[in-house]
Amino acid sequence: MKLIRNPGFLFLFFYLLGFLGQSPVDAAVKKYQFDVQVKNVSRICNAKPIVTVNGMFPGPTVYAREGDRVIINVTNHVQYNMSIHWHGLKQYRNGWADGPAYITQCPIQTGQSYVYDFNVTGQRGTLWWHAHILWLRATVYGAIVILPQPGKPYPFPQPYQETNIILGEWWNKDIETAVNQANQLGAPPPMSDAHTINGKPGPLFPCSEKHTFVVEVEAGKTYLLRIINAALNDELFFGIAGHNMTVVEIDAVYTKPFTTKAILLGPGQTTNVLVKTDRSPNRYFMAASPFMDAPVSVDNKTVTAILQYKGVPNTVIPILPKLPLPNDTSFALDYNGKLKSLNTPNFPALVPLKVDRQLFYTIGLGINACPTCVNGTNLAASINNVTFIMPKIALLKAHYSNISGVFRTDFPDRPPKAFNYTGVPLTANLGTSTGTRLSRVKFNTTIELVLQDTNLLTVESHPFHLHGYNFFVVGTGVGNFDHKKDPAKFNLIDPPERNTVGVPTGGWAAIRFRADNPGVWFMHCHLEVHTMWGLKMAFVVENGKTPELSVLPPPKDYPSC
Repeated sequence: MKLIRNPGFLFLFFYLLGFLGQSPVDAAVKKYQFDVQVKNVSRICNAKPIVTVNGMFPGPTVYAREGDRVIINVTNHVQYNMSIHWHGLKQYRNGWADGPAYITQCPIQTGQSYVYDFNVTGQRGTLWWHAHILWLRATVYGAIVILPQPGKPYPFPQPYQETNIILGEWWNKDIETAVNQANQLGAPPPMSDAHTINGKPGPLFPCSEKHTFVVEVEAGKTYLLRIINAALNDELFFGIAGHNMTVVEIDAVYTKPFTTKAILLGPGQTTNVLVKTDRSPNRYFMAASPFMDAPVSVDNKTVTAILQYKGVPNTVIPILPKLPLPNDTSFALDYNGKLKSLNTPNFPALVPLKVDRQLFYTIGLGINACPTCVNGTNLAASINNVTFIMPKIALLKAHYSNISGVFRTDFPDRPPKAFNYTGVPLTANLGTSTGTRLSRVKFNTTIELVLQDTNLLTVESHPFHLHGYNFFVVGTGVGNFDHKKDPAKFNLIDPPERNTVGVPTGGWAAIRFRADNPGVWFMHCHLEVHTMWGLKMAFVVENGKTPELSVLPPPKDYPSC
């Protein structure tokens, strides 16, 4: 099959396939060529070279149907090592295609290629892809749109048209240089200079009239917006002036529909909404601004794009939406509380009711000695007081090939000692232990994991992403998790199913999943600054009893370190 680069043509191609009655047994092979290359780009009066895929910012959309096989050849033409993660795709038995550098693969070196070859099984909706090494995902990212199988309509009104809305961040300086300088100091890296919608900051920023994303709509129609938070460090509110949105999907899982004036997405999360163009024809701003309800500095600028009714001249000044205030905790908790799985016969919520293993993970910041840092110390982050150290070879390869000395499997199931996790800020004894420590899990184990924020240095909201799985968010709360009382309040009927969960500031989130996907699967905070500081770990899920329940062999072009 010819390699296709034009997303518009792809969408039409898949759309016609639906009419031609492609059946699941005829699942197609979708092939893409991703050339990682540098391109000069100008935003908010600053020009700089950025790393891109195919010279596009954001990168190309990957379109597929549920049941398809997707083959993406990634060729690295830049100075940096590269790896790409297909965020939210389960990669059953196939961690070789998951993408996080030094976890499931060695990175693709300059001048080298690697083929990501995977099946899209039992998933449909909006996901995304991004670089999973250094901070390169600042510009290396794009959407994944998985259409339902033909004859399987959406469980909501068929939209007239759909469009992708990818929220991002922009730095005027070279971000890799800035991060390296910050690490040498032992300080946090700089905040971004702008947020973007589809790579564009919008007219509220200088030099940005021409860098504004516009969607032209017809009155009296219903549109589907596929919204992705590709920001590195910011949770974001999103809204459209004068229009309500109906939430119908999160992280490529259908939800019970509900209507809202604004939505909230943590980094890594996706949300599909329906929008009815039932207002008087005009130009309306779509806007995104950060949510931060902790004493942490954040890029608080608002990015805008334009929803423009057909026939309205470009000279009309758009109307701004009223988004929640940056510290509106009550909106955030209320919004997340409305998210529920559809849980119908066609789309059941298969929540594990019996739990084999209970885990309790505390999330904390810390300070460790750093003889090479200007400050003599550097900031750290930990789970159960373990700051994760990245290995020199891929963990999945070490596991598969029984290479000893790469990692240990003694990651603690609970913190070394209990304390008042969310009490007054703790500013003494902030050292953490370090190591490449994984948690070993027997195949098909049902796991309940409580993620508990702490006030080590400061409380903060943490979007946690688990590779290789979806999970059910059975409960969340503010303060310390109560092992005796809180489980009685868990939603085991229709909890939201997702791949990235927001742990509330000074609170907790409880998730459940069945460990039925063998391999090594990364779990980390999706705030890039925290991941860099060590807020990450991995599960080693053992093989099942048969070859069909075991990790597949690595591909022949698997990169070496």
